[in-house]
Amino acid sequence: MLDYNSEAAVYDSTRGGVPRADAAATAVLDLVPPGARSLLDIGCGTGLVTERIAVGRPGLRVTGSDAAVGMARVARQRVGAVVLADARRLPLPDGAVDAVTAVWLLHLLREEGDVRAVVAQAARVLRSGGVFVATVDKDASHDVGSDIDEAFAPYLAPSPSDATDRVIAYGAECGLDVTGSAVFRGHGQGRTPMSAARGVRRGYYASRLELPGPAAEQLVESLAALPGPDRPRAEPVYRLLAFCRRQGTDRGAV
Repeated sequence: MLDYNSEAAVYDSTRGGVPRADAAATAVLDLVPPGARSLLDIGCGTGLVTERIAVGRPGLRVTGSDAAVGMARVARQRVGAVVLADARRLPLPDGAVDAVTAVWLLHLLREEGDVRAVVAQAARVLRSGGVFVATVDKDASHDVGSDIDEAFAPYLAPSPSDATDRVIAYGAECGLDVTGSAVFRGHGQGRTPMSAARGVRRGYYASRLELPGPAAEQLVESLAALPGPDRPRAEPVYRLLAFCRRQGTDRGAV
């Protein structure tokens, strides 16, 4: 798994930068009701998407949170209101905000119970009628039918933590009903065989691939043998789900 404290320095430049962040923020705001006045972006990372959400909706009070000190430090330079917090134990009272967002977070939570805990916390801090928006099936979004996908196929983890059905079930447990969905393009994230090989070596795909023993180097060799080593393949298309907190239901708690 990546060290997100050190990753903060290069995160934006290696993840599509502002174009990808703009696409994500636009899709998120399409799912957040215009009457929302406060939004918590959990797992906000460097705050690039968080900032674009705030810019895209003047009057919306936006706060970011992240568990990595390095990420939160960068995010504060963009957003200002950023708290250092574990998304499984948010330091907010019940019903504190109108919207919660989790962009590119749930797929990273591989420990049993982690995604359920995050979804429950999002439900807890939402007011009745509030909205939770999250990316789902993130890793699967990178499957674009390329030769890189074929190389990855033997190593794919069998049960992604952010699978749509799983997240919907966790939401239902704590009073969250699906109300909408949206997609957006991962600008600048069309992989090349060489960038994929570097990602394998750095542990970038730890949430997606199971690479015991020599498997990582075997995969790197397979990627290095592909044609067009520096030619980007198709860009991913990500999916968002929106959930609404049922009126009058008890708060989720973990």
